[in-house]
Amino acid sequence: MSGRTVIAIEGSDREGFLQGLVSNDLRGLKEGLVYAALLTPQGKYLADFFLVPDGERILLDVDERLALGLVQRLSMYKLRADVRLAPTDLKVRRGTGEAPEGALSDPRDPALGWRLYGPEGGDDGTDWDRLRVEHVIPETGIELTPETYILEAGFERLHGVDFRKGCYVGQEVTARMKHKTELRKGLAQVRVEGAAPVGTPILTGDGREAGTLYTQAEGLGIAHLRFDRTEGPMVAGEAQVRVSGQEGEAFGE
Repeated sequence: MSGRTVIAIEGSDREGFLQGLVSNDLRGLKEGLVYAALLTPQGKYLADFFLVPDGERILLDVDERLALGLVQRLSMYKLRADVRLAPTDLKVRRGTGEAPEGALSDPRDPALGWRLYGPEGGDDGTDWDRLRVEHVIPETGIELTPETYILEAGFERLHGVDFRKGCYVGQEVTARMKHKTELRKGLAQVRVEGAAPVGTPILTGDGREAGTLYTQAEGLGIAHLRFDRTEGPMVAGEAQVRVSGQEGEAFGE
């Protein structure tokens, strides 16, 4: 698997340091991988990553495009904590077949298989876009962007946020969205007839903005939608769109 950077986080304060910053509970490292995000103080997405137990250090597996900015942001919070951040030469391999020795289960969804950290990267040939669309799994830089709120991206379903762990950056906004409001927007699976580029706006039949269409595979897609505008057929460019599971979802009904 290309495009990932693995950073080593060392020092006696490493776990407490991360616990006060990221969206998930570091105690989960006792069981395996922890999926989490770093947010702005306003609760918006900065980066998502996997935290990996590795003896006297914690590994952080992140999209390579976000690695430098993430290290800079973490270093800003470090202050006098005994924490050291350093790049590694480790690579990420993933797959959905039989897990090799040392592999760890992807915590987001059982369908996503395993991840292995070592000298070789790559994957087992799984059609990851199809799998992500089938299970509505957002991807860094596609469905997950700087305007994202993680609850709208399904982080609770993906085991990427903990509501009992205590404070972290962006926690107040995230908790308020969880406990005081009903989500009006979010990711959903849609049926797509035709095709449209990632990021194409979705419009209702009367031309109102209903959301954005992202990854597509085999007649399905991931869309970020306004839930109050999803009744009936919609369009994204030249493609027709309808929320999966709606009555009469077949086009033309």
